[in-house]
Amino acid sequence: MENKIKVAITIVDKLRVLYHLQLIDSRIDEIENFRKNIPIEINNLEEELEKMKKKLKKIHEEIISIKEDIDQKNKEIKYSENLIKKYEKQKENIRNNKEFYSIDKEIDYQKLEIRLSEKRIQEMNLNIHKNEEILEKKEDIFLNKKEHIFHKKKELNKIFSENEKEEKFLLEKSRSLSKKIDNNLLQTYKKIRNRVKNGVAVAPVQRGAPLGSYLAITPQKYYELIQRNKLLIDENSGRILIDEELAEEEKKKYFVFFSKKQKK
Repeated sequence: MENKIKVAITIVDKLRVLYHLQLIDSRIDEIENFRKNIPIEINNLEEELEKMKKKLKKIHEEIISIKEDIDQKNKEIKYSENLIKKYEKQKENIRNNKEFYSIDKEIDYQKLEIRLSEKRIQEMNLNIHKNEEILEKKEDIFLNKKEHIFHKKKELNKIFSENEKEEKFLLEKSRSLSKKIDNNLLQTYKKIRNRVKNGVAVAPVQRGAPLGSYLAITPQKYYELIQRNKLLIDENSGRILIDEELAEEEKKKYFVFFSKKQKK
């Protein structure tokens, strides 16, 4: 009877240490993933900003191009006006109706060119006004986005710095807990962690199935699990099983401990 009680306590203690280690290692995984994703996130934000910058540049260049077209049209108007003056002067020396008619026709043509150019200038000025309104709005959006990205990068770097301190402490705690587990069990735990996608080697059983799995364990295995007399491995996922009640107890201890640690 005395030996059975000793075995039960040993198994429970192993499960407690294993699950506590799992909680710590999962948090370390989160920190490592966050660290890997920071450069990607910052790069995405900067790429987004660069795209906006290019769009602003394109609108600005379009406005400059339209203004250059307006200058060209004004030159054409000036050229036509000079031609009209020239033709008007020529009319003073013309003797026959045929030449007079020909020059009048040329003058009318140049006047038409001027009207067309003026109409085109008016359209281009409207286009400039429209683009300037778009540019102003987009510049405001760009500046807001730039400020947002600046604060976002600052926030990410702050979290990164805080995570570094937390990770250092967690790694020490993980090494300390690992020493409390016999080497064979520790190696089994590490192999499972390396094999499974999310790194969860110790899975609580909720509603008859290990966390993250849709395949329920058998009633017999569940009964053995809640007895806590031996370590059980899930046949489907290959994970070490822990009953939900024991897992919750360890989770509460974990959060209480680290809450106190963060307040120091």
